Amino acid sequence: MGFGDLKSPAGLQVLNDYLADKRYIEGYVPSQADVAVFEAVSGPPPADLCHALRWYNHIKSYEKEKASLLGVKKALGKYGPANVEDTTENGATDSKDDDDIDLFGSDEEEESEEAKRLGEERLAQYESKKAKKPALVAKSSILLDVKPWDDETDMAKLEECVRSIQADGLVWGSSKLVPVGYGIKKLQIQCVVEDDKVGTDMLEEQITAFDEYVQFMDVAAFNKI
Repeated sequence: MGFGDLKSPAGLQVLNDYLADKRYIEGYVPSQADVAVFEAVSGPPPADLCHALRWYNHIKSYEKEKASLLGVKKALGKYGPANVEDTTENGATDSKDDDDIDLFGSDEEEESEEAKRLGEERLAQYESKKAKKPALVAKSSILLDVKPWDDETDMAKLEECVRSIQADGLVWGSSKLVPVGYGIKKLQIQCVVEDDKVGTDMLEEQITAFDEYVQFMDVAAFNKI
């Protein structure tokens, strides 16, 4: 494992590719893995390596807290893509003592068992909280035009029929009658829908099913919320 030579453009490119779908070197929070790799990079990656630069600037903001970040300090060769060998300043060593090398100038050579336990608990709490966070529900606001057959259509009854349509993820809003000519008025009615539960095709099918009152339905406006 590794990133090649992190002090070279090629190594930084490997790091950038590795971080394309990751926020951190390991896991979902800053850890000693990020500190290890950060300390091996000689400076900010170039702007065209946007993923690596974003990560670098983010980890740099933890400079005063790096000793308290989660995880156990390991050699550089313990991080990165499996098919790349680390060569950063002799970082690619298989020595048994690699895991105990202090890469960050810390006075502590290794974490205590208590610190490890507390770190694991904090990480578990974070991941549990993240898992329980409700997912965002995609919603849309839709303005419908419902046209009657003629000027003799009972518009109050037409609206009653439309509002009688109930579905999970559908909420009816305000409405008004809008003149269209020759004494005919159309019903213009607002609704809010959850995108994965209610679609305009379903609304049209159910509204036009009241064919005694409804000639056709059209979508006047559609906006994501």
